[in-house]
This record gives sequence, structure tokens and C-alpha cells, in this order.
Amino acid sequence: MLRVIEAFSGIGSQKKALDRINVPYEIVNTVEWDINAIIGYCAIHYGFEGLNEYDFLTKEDIVDQLSQYTLSNNGKDVLEPTKLRKMNIEILKRLLFSINRTRDLVSITDVRGEDIDENIDLLTYSFPCQDLSICSAWHGNNTGINRDAANRSGMLWEIERILLEMDRGARRLPRFLLMENVSNILARTHIGNFNEWIAILEGLGYYNKVYKLNANKFGIPQSRERVYMLSILAENQEGIEGRLDRYFSENNLDNYINTNKKKLSDIIKIDYSNEIYRREAEESTPNNTPSRMQIYLDNLKIYQSGRFTSEDAKTVTTKQDRNPNSGVIEYQSISENKAPYRNLTARECFLLMGFDEEDYNKLLHNDFMVTRGRNFFTKEKRLRMAGNSIVVNVLEEIFKQIIYIKNEILENN
Repeated sequence: MLRVIEAFSGIGSQKKALDRINVPYEIVNTVEWDINAIIGYCAIHYGFEGLNEYDFLTKEDIVDQLSQYTLSNNGKDVLEPTKLRKMNIEILKRLLFSINRTRDLVSITDVRGEDIDENIDLLTYSFPCQDLSICSAWHGNNTGINRDAANRSGMLWEIERILLEMDRGARRLPRFLLMENVSNILARTHIGNFNEWIAILEGLGYYNKVYKLNANKFGIPQSRERVYMLSILAENQEGIEGRLDRYFSENNLDNYINTNKKKLSDIIKIDYSNEIYRREAEESTPNNTPSRMQIYLDNLKIYQSGRFTSEDAKTVTTKQDRNPNSGVIEYQSISENKAPYRNLTARECFLLMGFDEEDYNKLLHNDFMVTRGRNFFTKEKRLRMAGNSIVVNVLEEIFKQIIYIKNEILENN
């Protein structure tokens, strides 16, 4: 049984990957403060059976319980209690239900070492990338993971704090840690801080393997390069570290290629006889403005003149109606004054992140109305959930390595 904590859990790509490789596991806790991701995770992985048990609670009861947590409505800013009280009760009920169902510890800043179970096999942490990204640097922000920057990417150091609190309290550290973030963490601007983090982990007894992996080598037609660091609690035992050296020299995922890679035609929904796909295409077609035509000219043409013209989409981000984006699809809208293309739909973005269409349909099935004519899981929220996630297929291969190392190296030493 692999006992897991998903920090910065988002919509649970880690859980999805564990389901895929069919190993016994338990998600002991999630750690997520974005209410949209919290509810989205629950909608995809558990559903809301039993929600009616919360009907007996008044709005004030629910707000009182939620007020103990540090929450966010956008993944960036703290949600003030006064704004919590103004929310629709249906949102509040599902939020409280989801926190309880996923055993969410909510904000990483509120988690203490004593809150972490001592028998954790794997702690995953995909801390925010906004202050590390190339786009951020273009806008003059090079703060990255500086300790004193007080920014979103600095949440990395909350993981350090928790591990040090566990160590000082003589609590057993997680056997494995898995970090995921943008490849710019290895850039000259940030490598000093990253090396400091590696040194801290080594001081705690972790052996670290750093990968730079692209989703298009793992069966997904998306050019998305990310850095992953797998940390193994070897406790400076030379025998274990030597075996790990040999294992990674023979099983280096930098050299991995999935020969059964999906095609974009498996993911991009151009069968507009399907009314659902047609409606989603229409929703993703922008108005015909000069700025939108510039987007059309500047970006990758995924589908044009009746054929797919690219092998991979570009990196899926939290928005598609932007420049640059993941690529555009030639499309003739049924409405006037629309651009001659559409952006990727949220469904397509989910598929490009390695989720199944069934997962996306679960999100829609568990959607709910918050005001007249507006559902909770808006298109913008769904796109952000996908863009903030991790490609499931890459995690599958890393998790297979974890299982092997756990069974054959750590427990057979």
C-alpha cells in the first residue's frame, strides 16, 4: 500500500496516475486552498454522493466551519471571511463536503510537521510556477523561488519548513518526495536557489534524481517540458545510494519514449455532427478583432485546410484566448463576426493533460448552478484547472519507478 499526500493537489493528476498503474494506494491528505480546484478534485474523483447530509446545516454553520481555513477563490489571493459569507450556499456546501471528503489540509502555510502522518510513502509537491515562468521574466519578475520574495513560487520553502518541523520533532519523514515545476527552475536566474533546496534535502538524508521530461515522449501530443525531482530517503546509506545510482543509470526517464503516442486527431474534436463538440467549439471561437487575427497569424495551426498540420500542440496553459497559446484550429462559426478559427476547448485541454474524457464528463455531470444562467465550473475555470495540472502519463512512469525502488531497493536492502 502506497500512502500518499498530494500537496498543491489541483484536480488530482497524481491520483489519476495511481489509478492508471493499478497499485494499492491511499490518498491520506490533499493540500489545496483554491476552492475551484478543491471542488473540481472531488467532482472528478469522488462525486457528491452524501451531500444531502449537509442540508441540515445553516449557511452560518458552514461559514463558521470554513472560516478555520485559509482559502482562495483564484489560487492567488486569500479569500476574506466577509466574501465567504456572500457566496452561494450551494458552493459552500460542496466546498465543505470536498474538504472533508479529500481530507484536505487546505493552505500549505497552515500545515505543520505534526499534521503529517509518520507513515507516508510519498509526498508530491507541485508548487505554483507563476514567478518562475519565462512569461514572468518577460514582465520583469525574476523573483522565482527566492526565500524573501513572498511570492507564490516561494511556497517551495513551506515544504522545507514542514520537513524540518518533522525532523526536529523526531517524526519519520516521507520515504519519497516528488517535485514538479517549469523547466525554467534550472535557468541561471534560479539554479542557485534550486541547488540550495537540493542541498537541504541531502542534509535530511534524501537522494535526489532530477529529470527534465517532455509530455510528447510519454504518449501525449503536447510539447510540455517540465522538471521533476524524485527524492528518496536513503539516509546517506552508501549501499542504497549505490543501488540507486545503478538503477537510474539503467532506467533513466530522460531516454524514455512511448511508442504508442496518441495523435492529435484522437484529441481534437472536429466531428461537429456531435452537438456537444459543436457547442464547445462555438464557445471557444473568439470575435473577429485585430488582436484575435494577430493570434491566428502568430500561433501554431493545429488543423487547417481539412487536415492536421502538426504532431503536437504547444504547452497547455491556464488560458487559450491569449498570445501565445497552445495552437489554433481552423473553424467556420455559425455566428457572424467570428474569427476564422477556434481555440482549444477545455475538454481538449483535459485530454492533452492525460485525463480521460470520462473525467471531464464527471466534472460536467457534477456541475451546479450558482446564479440564474451561470454554472460553477465556467469554461474559464475548466481551462485553468487543466493548465495548472500535471500530465498524468509522465506521473505514471515516475510512480512505477517509485514502486520498484520501494519494493526492490528500500525494502530489500
